[in-house]
Amino acid sequence: MKRSMKRLLALAVASTALSAPVAFATDGPWMVRVRAVNLDTANKSGAIPLLAVPADAIHVSSKTIPEVDISYFFTKNIAAELILTVPQKHGVKVTQSAIGAFKAGSFRHLPPTLTLQYHFLPNSQFRPYIGAGINYTRITNDDLAVPGITKLHLENDSWGGALQAGFDVKLGKSLFLNLDVKKIYIRSDVAAPGLGKISHVKVDPLAVGIGLGWRF
Repeated sequence: MKRSMKRLLALAVASTALSAPVAFATDGPWMVRVRAVNLDTANKSGAIPLLAVPADAIHVSSKTIPEVDISYFFTKNIAAELILTVPQKHGVKVTQSAIGAFKAGSFRHLPPTLTLQYHFLPNSQFRPYIGAGINYTRITNDDLAVPGITKLHLENDSWGGALQAGFDVKLGKSLFLNLDVKKIYIRSDVAAPGLGKISHVKVDPLAVGIGLGWRF
């Protein structure tokens, strides 16, 4: 009788262990991803009547940048992700004006972003997610001008929202392939000495990234 009880208890424990979800138990709460991200800027801007610059004529260059992302999973489904990179340099050109098209110069920006994510299938090999959060962009080293007429200055700070969707594919015990798409809202006023604000720029990049992640 005692042997039968022990066998039943052992079978019950084994059955529970086999039926319980194991992905979150084996996957740690931290995840670090390294991505290559293409920033495709929106190129929306206000008109500058004094210079005969029409709306949407101020263009900020698109580029591919490195990105490191650190996530913490509070539960199987809910995680926070901090998105980091190094300061990025962008060229600026004006496509139409009273003096024709011209290169206005460049600026640097650092855009850390924090999102809260929901992961739909945390125990599967294919793990889609969506996220939303906030972006802070610090704009520095702006060297902009209308040649022969006036210098230009960009507002230093930008706060905006961020939307995100993507998926992870589990390749090994802790290794994942990641594809991620974000819409980040970055905006700045354009000012000129003695004139104050003369326009505004909506950089608002669409950021499409691919990379690898490690869960621990």
